[in-house]
Amino acid sequence: MSAAVLEIERLPGCGAMIRGLDVRVASDAAVDAIRQAVFDRGVVFLEGQQLTPENQIGFARRLGPIVVNRYFPKTERWPEIAKVEKTEAQTSNIGGGWHTDHSYDAAPAMGSVLLAIETPPAGGDTLFADMYAAYDALPDDMKATLKGLTARHASAHVFGEAGGYAKTDRPELAGYADTPEAVHPVVITHPGSGKKALYVNPGFTREILGVTAQESQTLLTFLYAHAVQPRFVTRFKWRPGSMAIWDNRCTWHCAMNDYHGHRRLMHRITLDGVPLS
Repeated sequence: MSAAVLEIERLPGCGAMIRGLDVRVASDAAVDAIRQAVFDRGVVFLEGQQLTPENQIGFARRLGPIVVNRYFPKTERWPEIAKVEKTEAQTSNIGGGWHTDHSYDAAPAMGSVLLAIETPPAGGDTLFADMYAAYDALPDDMKATLKGLTARHASAHVFGEAGGYAKTDRPELAGYADTPEAVHPVVITHPGSGKKALYVNPGFTREILGVTAQESQTLLTFLYAHAVQPRFVTRFKWRPGSMAIWDNRCTWHCAMNDYHGHRRLMHRITLDGVPLS
């Protein structure tokens, strides 16, 4: 299927759906169109992708350079693929709570390519929120307040030796000594779309710099509540073969943890990014 006839359906809230495409045989023009749709809409969904690990890696490489996740378990033969798994016996999931991946890195991940391998009979949906729309909807005085501000993003409180996962039944996701921090603008200009996006998130943003601790907390509390209004959010229901490709620089996501007693397995590939401005 060529880019000219690629069926891209804009979804309410956040993202777009692409129908009728097998990514194994996508043309270069179609891959370019997918990448631009991700840049413009934040997340793109496809259904019915029957991919081997080699297929998924090959497709992801056409979208951008792959970076190996430092924390998640790797698949047995393919280190490029992280296993996002919850077993029948586990109660804690991976990615619960609103966040954006790798904001603690100096060059945050561009995106993720997530493929559903095994899904529960019900539940396990993922929510995505549009940070372009969240920024655009801010009052003008708030936009003026945020202009030029930066925020510190960290990972130790989640993945470190005393990180949040250490207090759950997923201790294998904690205990790491390599826990980077980074400072990024609170509002970025997306390098692929040229649009402004809100770039803080509840999972990894620790404070806004250059203001008092109380001012930082007040601002972040307001922004976090503002950004997850239903008008900015799409809820995606997974089936085996479902794929989501999202841009971490202009979306948040949250994995629902409502399928206890069932296994859920996803294969995730992370795409490398660039410093933000």
